Amino acid sequence: MAGPDTALLIVDVQRNILKDKGGPAAQAALERTVERIAGLLERARRRGFPVIHVQHDGEIGHRLERGTPGWELRPEVAPRGSEPVVHKRSCDAFFETKLVEILNTQQIRRLVVAGCMTEYCIDTTCRRAVSLFRDVVLAADGHTTGDSEGLSFAQIVAHHNRVLDGFSAGRWSIQVVACADITWSLA
Repeated sequence: MAGPDTALLIVDVQRNILKDKGGPAAQAALERTVERIAGLLERARRRGFPVIHVQHDGEIGHRLERGTPGWELRPEVAPRGSEPVVHKRSCDAFFETKLVEILNTQQIRRLVVAGCMTEYCIDTTCRRAVSLFRDVVLAADGHTTGDSEGLSFAQIVAHHNRVLDGFSAGRWSIQVVACADITWSLA
């Protein structure tokens, strides 16, 4: 599934990502999701695949205010060595960032996407990747969010998995696959 032109893109797995964004069930789901993302990360690293981290830089007073402890990436998925960190200020990991440059330099045509804030950052980044001529494998159980006023985090994740699976722009598309079923092979 993940070939030599594939990278793992981990979006906004930061210490305060769900602060005030959901109850105990959402927080517990976050912990389980981070464990699965850490497993994806370990397998990608072990097989020599590129890993790119995305970190949201919040404004002063925001729960992800740049430079605060809550802004830091979670240690379970923290960058190692030369793994790039893309800093963003919107829900789109491509908007006014160096992400396209990194992908082009490394000749990445497919992204395995995992992370936080499903209905904002995951959705927007996946759709934008497709419009920028990349295939996307969205880790079905490797993204999460908090509750909204009308929907629980579980409903939001399930809805986005259904809506994004098969989304396409020409020959580029999104495929939704469980973390355990994402294979990393250079062949």
